[in-house]
Amino acid sequence: MTESQPRAWGDAAGSGRLRTRPADFRVEEVLGFEPEGDGEHCFLYVEKTGLSTAEVAQRLARHADVPRSGVGYSGLKDRQAVTRQWFSVGPVGRSEPDWSSLERENELRLLVARRHRRKLRRGVHRANRFELVLRDLSATAESLTPRLTQIAEQGVPNYFGPQRFGRGGSTLTQGRQWLADGQPRIKRDRRSLYLSALRASLFNTLLGLRVADGSWNRVLAGDACALHGTRSLFTCELPDADIEARCAAHDLHPALPLWGEGEPIASIERHRDQYLALADSSVIADALENLGMSLSYRSARLFPDDFCWEFCDDGLLKLDFSLGAGSYATAVVAELLNFSEGDAGSGYSGE
Repeated sequence: MTESQPRAWGDAAGSGRLRTRPADFRVEEVLGFEPEGDGEHCFLYVEKTGLSTAEVAQRLARHADVPRSGVGYSGLKDRQAVTRQWFSVGPVGRSEPDWSSLERENELRLLVARRHRRKLRRGVHRANRFELVLRDLSATAESLTPRLTQIAEQGVPNYFGPQRFGRGGSTLTQGRQWLADGQPRIKRDRRSLYLSALRASLFNTLLGLRVADGSWNRVLAGDACALHGTRSLFTCELPDADIEARCAAHDLHPALPLWGEGEPIASIERHRDQYLALADSSVIADALENLGMSLSYRSARLFPDDFCWEFCDDGLLKLDFSLGAGSYATAVVAELLNFSEGDAGSGYSGE
């Protein structure tokens, strides 16, 4: 979410600072399955501070003397934070490296090492657990508590966070220029970043329109619907009382397209309306189809699981919650506060 995108619950309830120091932003990846205990890949659960996921992956590859492509991870995690996540390294022989020699105080710790038969693939983890500390609050506990309760009970728009678009939106800007230049050949990882940022910007545009007219948390005729906590989708041609009740109970959510090539789940009429809503960005939408991005869908509504908060005597606000893979903690905070990020603020928010 950026400042230009509408909020669901009105103006921010105050302001504050997020991520003044790395320990103010803690992320714990929840894999959702256990490594089997045998196989040619070594699964490592590490805690990192001040390091990007890519930097840790490179260290692991050098240490194990495997190609960088031999290191897998499920999601990108913040550099300027204290984050725990899984990596896989392989194939490794029966005598694996001394992983503990990689540890560095206040930088990298090895928590678990266990074998598995398959490489860790992107996007397979179930969730991320967040522990956030907000400082320099301009509002009181009494004024913030109603908004916190509203977020817990009614959720927030599932915007992509500014981290997806690069520092100051630089990745999105560069991606647009790359399209304007005719998509010259670039490195594969750079191309992937551009396409991801471009597609996320279209999603945020569509979601912002639904937030503005108050329909982001309601199923409309022809919408794609996502079952809560799953990747199951279906089309709702005409919402009835049962659909409305299930949506109100948070059992299902309206879903919006992550643009690309493929058969739409939403009705043809709804899909066409969504394309027309992107008239100012139709060049991007067409390019995503032509460049091989596959059409998929993302829930318009986000509920932070096990959402709880604590106001501390020193004026801090602590938030604790879980989000499914691919959702952003900053989307939750933005519905509460206008926040700035301290010197530690950069990178991803727990993909």
